[in-house]
Amino acid sequence: MLEELKEKVCRINKELVSYHLVTFTWGNVSAIDRERGLVIIKPSGVIYDLLKPKDMVVVDLHGKIIEGKLRPSSDTPTHIELYKAFPEIGGIIHTHSTFATSWAQAGRDIPCYGTTQADYFYGSIPCVGVPSREEVEGEYEKNTGLSIVHYFQRQHLDVTAVPGALAQYHGVFSWGKDPEEAIYHAVVMERVAEMALYTESINLGVKEAPSYLIDKHYQRKHGKHAYYGQKNESEK
Repeated sequence: MLEELKEKVCRINKELVSYHLVTFTWGNVSAIDRERGLVIIKPSGVIYDLLKPKDMVVVDLHGKIIEGKLRPSSDTPTHIELYKAFPEIGGIIHTHSTFATSWAQAGRDIPCYGTTQADYFYGSIPCVGVPSREEVEGEYEKNTGLSIVHYFQRQHLDVTAVPGALAQYHGVFSWGKDPEEAIYHAVVMERVAEMALYTESINLGVKEAPSYLIDKHYQRKHGKHAYYGQKNESEK
């Protein structure tokens, strides 16, 4: 079932290692087949080097295992809540990458200090507050996902313009139209988190980049009249 998607999810889980986004088994990748309403995700606690496509676990949007002999990632309910709330999302990545997670543990958004971040994130990367004690002691992973969902809904944030968030005291979630785009955004989050830390250490009074500069850089890549890169075949 969904063999091609399993291979993709397995491959991108392994890429977390090559991009230095994970230590031991501290992360997971998932993808969704929207037509079938099925999610494929990494099995819990399995070393990346040992992963095979057949090890990927298939669950429905209620978290029920449809296929797979191993337990799915413990973060599966978080992924599911994001998929349920945002149909634009086709792939999700969760990591505890060093620099981005440091901002999460500090309870701070990653400010947009320059055009590197603005090319991919339309402004700062939000740090979403920790769920309540009752939510943590209850369905913790589900409520982590709901915290992100509710934050984006309250702030009227577009998940395609802000393709990731920090979960306070926890770690990093990124997403995209597919898992390839999600890992791209995960790498961007880690790099801009590192740059933001160095930026503040160099200039304690640094201010975020002006909104018109952020707007220009984001729109030239993603806006209606984007001109960065080469034309698609259909545009030639």
